[in-house]
Amino acid sequence: MKRTRTPLFYRVAAVGASTWLLLAVPGLAQTTTPAQPPAGTMAASVPSGPWTLQRAVDYAVQNNLNVRQSTLSSQLSDADLRQSRAAILPTANASGTQVWNYGTSVNPLTFEFQNQTTRANNFSANSQITVFSGFQIRNTIKRNVLNYQASLADIEQARNDLSLDVAAAFLQLVLNQELVRTNELRVNTTQQQVDRTKKLLAAGSVAESNLLDSQAQLASDELNLVTAQNQRDISRLQLAILLNLDPSAAATLQIEAPNLPDPDEEEQLTLDPVAVYQTAQGFLPQVKAADLRVQSSIRGVEVARGAYYPRLFFSASIFSGFSSARQSRVLTGDSTEAGRLPVFQFDPLTGQPQLTNFAVLTPRQPNFDILASSFSNQLKDNLGRALQFSLQIPILNGLQVRTNVQRSQIAVKQAELRAAQTRLQLQQTIQQAYADALAAQRRFASASRQVQALTTAYRNAEIRFNNGLLNGTEFNIAKNNLNGAESSMIQAKYEFIFRRKVLDFYQGNPLTL
Repeated sequence: MKRTRTPLFYRVAAVGASTWLLLAVPGLAQTTTPAQPPAGTMAASVPSGPWTLQRAVDYAVQNNLNVRQSTLSSQLSDADLRQSRAAILPTANASGTQVWNYGTSVNPLTFEFQNQTTRANNFSANSQITVFSGFQIRNTIKRNVLNYQASLADIEQARNDLSLDVAAAFLQLVLNQELVRTNELRVNTTQQQVDRTKKLLAAGSVAESNLLDSQAQLASDELNLVTAQNQRDISRLQLAILLNLDPSAAATLQIEAPNLPDPDEEEQLTLDPVAVYQTAQGFLPQVKAADLRVQSSIRGVEVARGAYYPRLFFSASIFSGFSSARQSRVLTGDSTEAGRLPVFQFDPLTGQPQLTNFAVLTPRQPNFDILASSFSNQLKDNLGRALQFSLQIPILNGLQVRTNVQRSQIAVKQAELRAAQTRLQLQQTIQQAYADALAAQRRFASASRQVQALTTAYRNAEIRFNNGLLNGTEFNIAKNNLNGAESSMIQAKYEFIFRRKVLDFYQGNPLTL
């Protein structure tokens, strides 16, 4: 049974939710679960140089074990297709036996009982061809052609799914690297604030509680930095696993972070999800594979119905054998001397034969020996040939044919439901991606305005804090509010970028940044 994949927008939800929790709530560590590694061994080393998204996708398609598994499954379907095509060819087989008989046995050539030790050989060759089988062979070939085409589409689907997974992991790593830089700036800013507060405390301008609040905020920012660094390393490992690289080399994996525009630099998203869906279902391999399997299951019904028809076979065979008990007369090369045979005649009076003065000369007669027949002579003398037509008419076989037809008809309905489910899932994925992209674009615009307002408020709070007019708790609240707004803006940016790339992919555009 084919594995049901989780929709794409669920697989990449961590791009947004975990980031917001990390930045909006200081001190809260959200650990992302690493992706499950593919089965098998991994690649030996990481190629040198930074990775672009296109290079990562190309490398993953060539080395990922899931894609290789799909390729092997396609090769199995190709083997089934070649085997079904070979079924129209005649079969040809040869056999030979050698038997030693002891005591009383039946001569395999003369079928006479004999009581002696003999050696017997039997050789045969036969060939058979199916003349008619209810068109089962032809329909099987057509069904296997469809299955092979569907398996090729499965390879493309595996590559597409892997490409989307690599793009999600790549953007997650870009996002986590940006989070690390953001948290490093916050730690530096807070450290400067602690140093400044120490000077103000020494001058008597602020209370000691302000320094304690600043030091507590510094510890919280350092914890957030460590958490961001851990998530960056985890996302790097996730990408290395998708690329089928050695996890030990994940620490050296470097990516080329692209310069991504902000969502407010683009026009308002005005795509039509219905039009995108119509375009996507026309070229996506999963839809094509589902339709091909519907057609294959229909051919399966025809194959099952073919068992109702008679089956006609034609066969030809040739056979020969040898037995050590078989004997033949063999000329010795000499002959008996010529003889004289007396001539008699009947006396008409007495009716008795009377010897005459005449005699008949007999020719020399060849002499024979009774010897065992040779191997080559027996093979030639015992050679036989046969031609045969065989007709099999199904009458009653425990309703097996009827049951197989019913099963194949149910398989057609199941394939149709899977095809409809594939289209429905695709439509839902596109609609969800569009809704998420539109919401992320709007949320980014609101978060940008919020960041601008809170930045002004934070600067005023900083001035008041440095002049001793604001305590440390109120200053940290203003700073955390700004951090939360910045986290919402970053999360909205990368969520919009990924959703937009998903929509572009479903329109037939390549995955590029």
